[in-house]
Amino acid sequence: MKTVIVEDEKPAARRLQRMLEKMGVHVITTLHSVEDAAEWFLKNEHPNLIFLDIQLSDGLSFEIFEHTEVNAPIIFTTAYDEYALQAFKLNSIDYLLKPLDDEELAAALEKFKKNSFASQKQMDFRALKTLLNIAGSDYKKRFSIQMGQHLKLIDISEIVCFYSENKATYLHTNTNRSYLLDSSLDKLETEVAPQNFFRVNRKFIISIHAISDILTYSNLRLEVKLKDYNSEQIIVSRERVKDFKDWLQ
Repeated sequence: MKTVIVEDEKPAARRLQRMLEKMGVHVITTLHSVEDAAEWFLKNEHPNLIFLDIQLSDGLSFEIFEHTEVNAPIIFTTAYDEYALQAFKLNSIDYLLKPLDDEELAAALEKFKKNSFASQKQMDFRALKTLLNIAGSDYKKRFSIQMGQHLKLIDISEIVCFYSENKATYLHTNTNRSYLLDSSLDKLETEVAPQNFFRVNRKFIISIHAISDILTYSNLRLEVKLKDYNSEQIIVSRERVKDFKDWLQ
């Protein structure tokens, strides 16, 4: 059996690899970030099984599969609490709580060998992401912005959108001002309430309360107009249009 480990903590990845190899499981490679894993899965034949940590250094591991289809069953390794893990039970996904235990790992592999994962339906990673956020996260209510020697507090209700520009991330407010953030859009997407904010494309996360108009655009896409922001055209990417329409309801 060939497996891939996706785990950002290298000591934990090495420990899991040793545990698996003692059980006769061959680990093809270990990957440590969303970016590295997405690139690897795009370029290589998928393994028989993937061990996947949820929270990686550059975002949630679900984001890997926004770039490539999943052609292998997954066993999640996670430190999320039991309540949050109801999300996985609802989707019939197996998981192992950290720190990993030899007996539990062996049991998970036995389930896999008995094909309990083989008939698994395509996973809805966006739904899992939302479920995890609802079950286990306290969403940000404000952001603190460093301005020289001062900190400025911006309430979540004041935010029109988050956007990326020249490899930097910004917060834009209803006073038509932008502030530099020490974060990424991938991370922000997990920190703001999904009922209020939506990632319309790679560059923008928008607030539902800031939408002033929605227009049809070419190739079945949509253009969104926001109150107090007119610096750049905001287009909902084609693959996100359906989810965007659902989000509006």
